[in-house]
Amino acid sequence: MAQSVGIKDVARVAGVSVGTVSNVINRPDTVASETRARVLSAIDRLGYVRSESARQLRAGRSRIMGLLVLDMGNPFFVDVARGAERAARDAGLGVMVCNSAQSPAEEADYLSLFAEQRVRGVLLTPADATGRTIEAFRRHGIPFVLVDRVAEGTTECSVSVDDVAGGALAVRHLVDAGHRSIAYVSGPPGLNQVRDRRTGALEALAEAGLGPDALRELPTERLDVAAGRDAGARLLGLADRPTAVFCANDLLALGVLQAMFAAGVGVPDDLAIVGYDDIEFAAAAAVPLTSVRQPAVTMGALAAQLLLEETGTGSEASRTAHEHRRVVLQPELVVRSSSLPPR
Repeated sequence: MAQSVGIKDVARVAGVSVGTVSNVINRPDTVASETRARVLSAIDRLGYVRSESARQLRAGRSRIMGLLVLDMGNPFFVDVARGAERAARDAGLGVMVCNSAQSPAEEADYLSLFAEQRVRGVLLTPADATGRTIEAFRRHGIPFVLVDRVAEGTTECSVSVDDVAGGALAVRHLVDAGHRSIAYVSGPPGLNQVRDRRTGALEALAEAGLGPDALRELPTERLDVAAGRDAGARLLGLADRPTAVFCANDLLALGVLQAMFAAGVGVPDDLAIVGYDDIEFAAAAAVPLTSVRQPAVTMGALAAQLLLEETGTGSEASRTAHEHRRVVLQPELVVRSSSLPPR
């Protein structure tokens, strides 16, 4: 196994001190051009790569930001990661992206990994509804920002979308199209987003003079296409099938759409469908999907910027002066063919 090249090897080949090599790497303007060229030539010949982890230990701060999301199989979180990565890169930082897969146990493991790696800070979409993993992570003193979740206290920042308003947008649209019996494919009940979207749906029904029994909830264990297909099969088995369905995210909605196609049920003539997130695949579905759009890229970028504000200078005074903020963005309904009134 080849031995790694160190800074002493570069100094020996270039015929300079270790300190001079360090200056060329970190403060090149302080080194004469001829000496700098000799050191850079040695670095190139030897293939030297500096140890970033050692540099961070000496400096006492990391150039890595952690990002822990619920499901990297969901394009919504891919867009969140894109926004965060763009803001981090502009600040000279990298992003370590991890996927909790909606598992509190995996969330706890990844938060421990972030603490071990001494990341600059963490962007987190919580999977643990109890908040225990967050409380355990808080002991490490690493700043974090909640993404797609409103901070309930005053000890951290958050960037989210008003999911109550989003749920109301979806169901108000269906009610306006003439639907009086609506199914809600809701996802895991422990997720705040799922509960808030249901609250908004009920508010829209109340505005129309309809009671909560006008909403038939079909919970699922996950927020993916397979869970949507399963919910679609259950929907088809209902004796008094609703005429419309609102899904807690687009992946569920696409699964419901697949189940309807397989059963020969027309969309939207026999069943109207509305999703949530407005991922790229929503517009490209066999029947383009009406969806509640979340500005995912903006959400990721804003969350990263808040974290950078909190950790920017690294001084204790600046962290104390930082004011935690809860940024709540507004959703937008994008109407497509899947929910148009029957001809």
